[in-house]
Amino acid sequence: MIDLDALVSLRAVATHGSVVAAAEALGFTPSAVSQQIKRLERSSGVPVLERVGRGVMLTRHGRHLVDRGTRLLADLEELEAGLHRQAATVAGDVRLTAFSTAMRGLVAPTLPPVLDAHPTLEVALAEREPWDTIDLVARGESDLGLVHSWGDVPLQIPDHVVATRIGTDLADVIMRADHPLARQPAVTPADLVDEGWIATPEGTICRQWLNRMYVGTGRLPRIAHVAMEFDSHLALVGAGLGIALVPRLGRATLAADLVAVRANDPVPTRSVLALHRRSMTDSPAITALLDALLEAGGRL
Repeated sequence: MIDLDALVSLRAVATHGSVVAAAEALGFTPSAVSQQIKRLERSSGVPVLERVGRGVMLTRHGRHLVDRGTRLLADLEELEAGLHRQAATVAGDVRLTAFSTAMRGLVAPTLPPVLDAHPTLEVALAEREPWDTIDLVARGESDLGLVHSWGDVPLQIPDHVVATRIGTDLADVIMRADHPLARQPAVTPADLVDEGWIATPEGTICRQWLNRMYVGTGRLPRIAHVAMEFDSHLALVGAGLGIALVPRLGRATLAADLVAVRANDPVPTRSVLALHRRSMTDSPAITALLDALLEAGGRL
């Protein structure tokens, strides 16, 4: 009989390209993953990995096991969700992945009441960027993910992943209270073409959206400083080092010397989406968490 845990480990090796990377993704030691792979080879009677230089690659048999096994694991996941649904049991282990401001503004206030109501439910949290979260949910390494999508910046979500809209978040331009534009009711990119921005790194969704804001101005935003966390943006703005576009979700209370000015043309909004695999649609645990997030999202 094929060991399902070993099959999960083999799929992780196929996804991440090495035993070490698979172990890190699964939360195991490389030795434990290697032992599971050897156990899978003994039980199946065929080699599933072969060494190539200092790495490994799947054999033809290993690729067959991963391809067919992925469908099997999805069927088992759907079977388990259905059983829990019939028993009306909100229980088990759920891996929830979210971007940083959703972790602060949605997950932190929402999760404790759900756990209090369902003592046999365990939720493990991880903070990741949206593209990483999509991959983790799609590969079965996270069960529920929160991602954001700015304006027309697309997110590629696989067909076997269900996206539920949680709510809409709005971002403001944060500047010092003594800035010449601080008393304006709203500003546009045309008003800000000469400003120095504190922005997230190149390649992030927030940075892409900031660039798209400037379409039609003939300019790109002038990036003065780069920082990953919005709390850092607020500190740098307070130090007089630039302005920043900061979402309201999970935003810390502004210091007395900072103001939030509404942005127009375009209005910077982002959709907050919850993702889960279609095979987990009947899971009462996923449903309970989604319901709580939807209630919280309605207050955005």
